[in-house]
Amino acid sequence: MIPAGVIEDLKFRNNIEDVIGSYVALKRAGSNLKACCPFHSEKTPSFTVYTGEGGHFYCFGCGAGGDVVSFIMRMENLDYVPALRFLADRCGVSLPEDDDRDSGGVTRARVLQMNLAAAKFFRNQLSGPAGEGGRAYLAARGLSGSVVKRFGLGFAPDSFRALRDHLQSAGFTDEEMTEGYLCQRSRRDEKNIYDCFRGRVMFPIIDVAGNVIAFGGRVLGDGQPKYLNSADTPAFKKSKNLFALNYAKNHASDGLILCEGYMDVIALHAAGFQNAVATLGTAITPEQSRIMKKYTDKVIISYDSDEAGQRAADKALRLLDAVGVDARILSIPGAKDPDEYIRRYGAESFSKVLSGSKAPFDYKIEKTLQRFDIAKPEEKVRAARSLCEAISALPSRVERDIYAERTAQTLDLDVKSIKMEVEGIIRKKTSAYKKERRTQLIRQTSGISDRINPDKVREPASETLENIVLGMMLAFPEYIDKVCKEQILSEKDFFTDLNKRLFRHILACHLAGGFNFAMLSEAFSQDEVSKAASYAAARRKLTDNGVTVFMDAAEKLRQEAVRILEKEAGTGDDLAALIARRRNEQ
Repeated sequence: MIPAGVIEDLKFRNNIEDVIGSYVALKRAGSNLKACCPFHSEKTPSFTVYTGEGGHFYCFGCGAGGDVVSFIMRMENLDYVPALRFLADRCGVSLPEDDDRDSGGVTRARVLQMNLAAAKFFRNQLSGPAGEGGRAYLAARGLSGSVVKRFGLGFAPDSFRALRDHLQSAGFTDEEMTEGYLCQRSRRDEKNIYDCFRGRVMFPIIDVAGNVIAFGGRVLGDGQPKYLNSADTPAFKKSKNLFALNYAKNHASDGLILCEGYMDVIALHAAGFQNAVATLGTAITPEQSRIMKKYTDKVIISYDSDEAGQRAADKALRLLDAVGVDARILSIPGAKDPDEYIRRYGAESFSKVLSGSKAPFDYKIEKTLQRFDIAKPEEKVRAARSLCEAISALPSRVERDIYAERTAQTLDLDVKSIKMEVEGIIRKKTSAYKKERRTQLIRQTSGISDRINPDKVREPASETLENIVLGMMLAFPEYIDKVCKEQILSEKDFFTDLNKRLFRHILACHLAGGFNFAMLSEAFSQDEVSKAASYAAARRKLTDNGVTVFMDAAEKLRQEAVRILEKEAGTGDDLAALIARRRNEQ
């Protein structure tokens, strides 16, 4: 266990407002801060940051909660000690060396050092004899030397061991190279490792802090795969990063341009459109949409015009709309993608194309007319149903009325019929939602659906009292000291397994040198930590958290423990023996 003092110092140096504020846009709400949750899609902020003692967060929408350590664990997909090291690196301090045993192998800091060494190696290779093919490819794509230098482009020679040998000479281990996805092990001989990237133009992926976190490689010729991207590593999660965001974030006030590939982004930046970004070899993710929302409220989606590109555009529209981003679709006439268009027609012409990007419903109408032949009655009916379904999903009645009229004009139908169809769809959706919500509330109230603390359904009264006691202990640490000194409660007074374990762990940490909320992340899952955070958040919303309230809840919890014992043992000698045994155990 890492000492409480070390954790406390880390949390002090990594102010929760500053850390979370580097991922989402926080707004003041009284004494607390609020934001749209980075862990689920929402338009109305339900994510609250409590900046008081200890610093905690809790989302009343999805239930995610904890402190700055558990936030980093979730946000960066790290285990407990690696998250502490992440925070230590962030503020320029070191964890005790004897904690290396818990580090989970290769650290993020070490991968970042190795990536920087690899990036320099690839850059040097591009300018040397081995990089002739790479230079020819980049020149053919119209990239100048200044653009190549700006994006740190390089070349991986067509060799199985060039990078491996270079990194070994720089002091990096086989484990670090394989965990960082720069090398991989031979199936025939696990001791033999070889380069992942060979014969490829290399694109370093750089985060907003300027770290080289991963690579993408474009093969020369007709080899497969055409693009090879780093797998997830201790320093990189492809679902949570965007290519060129390190530059685009400074030019995002008027919006971002979302592209499919590296070359599209580089071509746009070279042409003066420095607000372009791209996903990293995968379709857009909810995390990436929330990242973009942090920097802008407007995104133009510029995907390839083929079927796959249009499906990806549909998904991007849904995810961006879910986080409150005004997303539009770019149709590029006479070219497959921005890179091809700019090389063919120039930057000024592309600027005019950008200004003509389509709103989501205009795009929907365009695609619907391409799918259905509305000259045929049955096809017109299907087109009308598709558009009415889209209209029903619009949040504003004004929007629905406007697009109902547009649909009626487009399909030459009565607008009243379109509106009636839309209202019918909305009624069906509302009825289904209410039924599902009612079922969820029944399950939640009864405890049936509580997979984190399933014992709740068996003894809900005890669980409620446990939550009050634990919530006050977590929100106001003076109650932990009170419990320990006065022996007000024992773990035997807790019925539910989760709360019993929480109580035991809190007291054990306190007696061993001091409890810190971050210590829960070492012994409990993130869902369990969030459950504990919900207890504390519930107490912080109340004005009366005095000693009388705490002692009353503790006394009632002890009474509940006796009642449960009576129920389990019956009456008479059995009960007396059970109570005596319980006292002896305490």
